[in-house]
Amino acid sequence: QVQLVESGGGLVQPGGSLRLSCAASNIFFNFYTMRWYRQVPGKQRELVASITNGGTTNYADSVKGRFTISRDNVRNAAYLQMNSLKPEDTAVYICEADRNDNSRYYWGQGTQVTVSS
Repeated sequence: QVQLVESGGGLVQPGGSLRLSCAASNIFFNFYTMRWYRQVPGKQRELVASITNGGTTNYADSVKGRFTISRDNVRNAAYLQMNSLKPEDTAVYICEADRNDNSRYYWGQGTQVTVSS
């Protein structure tokens, strides 16, 4: 059974850092584009960052220069390093795996990130 599990969220002060992890199981991980989204209840879901199976990365303008997405194809994991966190970064962060065949998408349950003083 395909499973994506996020971890690493928590409460941090503005300017702090967090590293989120997304552990995938029961997929051929190397075939997938990995993405991080964030969701605030009642608001539009935002694509934060993506990394293709070839290593190409893209970021939302709001996080460029502060966040870094990466992947480890041996450990079947994706990561989001978040630095210089701002209160507006507060959200549930959700990991997505995309098989790039317009059919197979998988999501984790999300991990809460709260940035507050």
